[in-house]
Amino acid sequence: MNETSPGRFCDQEIEFENRVRGINIQIPSAAPRNYYEVLGSRGQLEEVVLDGKLFLPPDSKEPAPLVIIVPGSLGVAPSHVRHAETLCTEGIASFVLDTFGGRAVTSTVADQTQFSFAASAYDVLAAYKVFANRAEIDSQRIGAQGHSRGGSAVLTAVSRQFSDVVLGKEYSLVATYAAYPWCGQQFLNPDVGATQVRIIIGDADEWCSVAQAQGHTQAVRLAGGQISLRVVPDAHHSFDRDTPIEMIADASVSPSAPVTYIADDGALIHPLTGTPDAALVDRDVMVYALKAGFGQKGARIGSKEGEAEIFRSDMLGFWRKVLLK
Repeated sequence: MNETSPGRFCDQEIEFENRVRGINIQIPSAAPRNYYEVLGSRGQLEEVVLDGKLFLPPDSKEPAPLVIIVPGSLGVAPSHVRHAETLCTEGIASFVLDTFGGRAVTSTVADQTQFSFAASAYDVLAAYKVFANRAEIDSQRIGAQGHSRGGSAVLTAVSRQFSDVVLGKEYSLVATYAAYPWCGQQFLNPDVGATQVRIIIGDADEWCSVAQAQGHTQAVRLAGGQISLRVVPDAHHSFDRDTPIEMIADASVSPSAPVTYIADDGALIHPLTGTPDAALVDRDVMVYALKAGFGQKGARIGSKEGEAEIFRSDMLGFWRKVLLK
């Protein structure tokens, strides 16, 4: 893989070893302040144009399946591009979505409220809309893979409460792969319809809660969803990066804070009141978590020997099963 890395992701020239080059694609999306602006008020949303790079399998003679790759709080990393290359080699098109560049954001590790988690989920479905209408993509075989904050985004994006409004009831992602996702916001109704879901997370993760991921998995399963969870022993956050474990000093995390549930109309339910409030935004519940003592500064990311390969094998096994069967 050859790449240059100045400036925004869309300004980079990326070419895989098989000579596949990334194609810049624009994604018209939106910037809702919370889920209620999408589901409850359904008013005019602030528009934003995002972008990313599409990688098509070489010599593809028919519409290809696609995985939309959604990075986390540090933005697009070399590991995300490597995953795109791995999938492309398997005959699966990949699109690396840059949710930061179009918003003039460089990182959310110190402040996750620069744009809402509702906006992150909306971005995923906005990308789906674009690719479901492209001739080189099989609209019946579009999945999404999210990492960290991106993992949260893809989990929300497949919730029927959210997807039915944004896409319509007849459309959905066929599958989603959530890598070490933050599960601190969950819909009261966790129905994911026919979408197949997999979560993978390390039990040494300091950013996101394994217990919350387990709770989310069980809720989806009880609602009739097809979901599986893998916990990787002694693995830290972003254990797929294949880089040494390092401390991110300015990371602001609160993995043990209570889950904030989301009512059917998108209103957040404050953990202290138990009452849906359409005016609540992410910052309100995150400030509560900090004041209640759940917050902490600094958290580790990175891989021990062999962990990146564990991730790659699990990722490939899932996407082969749901997109190439």
